[in-house]
Amino acid sequence: MGTPQFAKFMLEGLLHSRHKVVGVVTVADKPAGRGQLLKESEVKQTAKAFSLPVLQPQSLKDPAFITDLQAMNAEVFVVVAFRMLPEVVWRIPPKGTINLHASLLPNYRGAAPIQWAIINGECTTGLTTFFINQQIDCGAILMQHEIPIQEHWTGGDLHDALLKPGSTLILETLEALDRSALQGKPQDLSMTLKEAPKLTKSNTRVNFNEVGEKIHGLVRALHPYPSAYCTLLDKNSSKEVHCKILKGFPMAGHSATSTTLQSTKEGILFPCKDGYYCVQVLQLEGKRAMDYKAFLAGNDANQYMIV
Repeated sequence: MGTPQFAKFMLEGLLHSRHKVVGVVTVADKPAGRGQLLKESEVKQTAKAFSLPVLQPQSLKDPAFITDLQAMNAEVFVVVAFRMLPEVVWRIPPKGTINLHASLLPNYRGAAPIQWAIINGECTTGLTTFFINQQIDCGAILMQHEIPIQEHWTGGDLHDALLKPGSTLILETLEALDRSALQGKPQDLSMTLKEAPKLTKSNTRVNFNEVGEKIHGLVRALHPYPSAYCTLLDKNSSKEVHCKILKGFPMAGHSATSTTLQSTKEGILFPCKDGYYCVQVLQLEGKRAMDYKAFLAGNDANQYMIV
């Protein structure tokens, strides 16, 4: 059960193992692009390539879906980057329903553990397999794998670094469950924990009252998707414009006294709490992404100020 590329990679690992995948559950096809043509999830595309049965319920409590799911006679359900399952679903398989989560639980429960680990400046993160229960990401832990986070990594880099160990961890978990050699360990719910909430317009907006290193963590974490952003005022037209910040680095120094952008040989300087954040790749609303040289060829940095 899954939807995006991360889940697709885990499905492929299962398909090339000794385990038999009897079916796949994924989201319904959705309109996408300018033509609004129906687009299949990456998991569905892989399932079709291997001629696997695919279920795409609108409601996970739909009686017809439950009947079809039961008819597959699966011993275990494997969930990766999918929706919250109702109890009527996760209780079906005799060996339980397991989930692969991209953090070392109990920290970073939630929808965006990869990004929040980088935003918060973590040096390590990892993967956890656990039994699904009534609460999101709170079930008994089965296995974990820790990996270091490199200083320069983006959210995309960390995502890719977790693919192979994630696939291995799922297979190791299934092997142990098959031998009845694995018992889940309850999570400690009394601890003060770091969360990984869904990424929104509010928490992906750059706060230039922060220090450059904090801004840099946000920019790296949100690249390539959904991207950190800010709002600029074009002083020539008096219009506000949405600006994605795709790549840059902090330049500590004297605190900036103005919110107006400046150009240098290294990039475009965005004033922040302890100096500047030097932006090297950006994307103005309605325009393509461009490096700072291309941007400055057609724009004066001083005509923009941070709102």
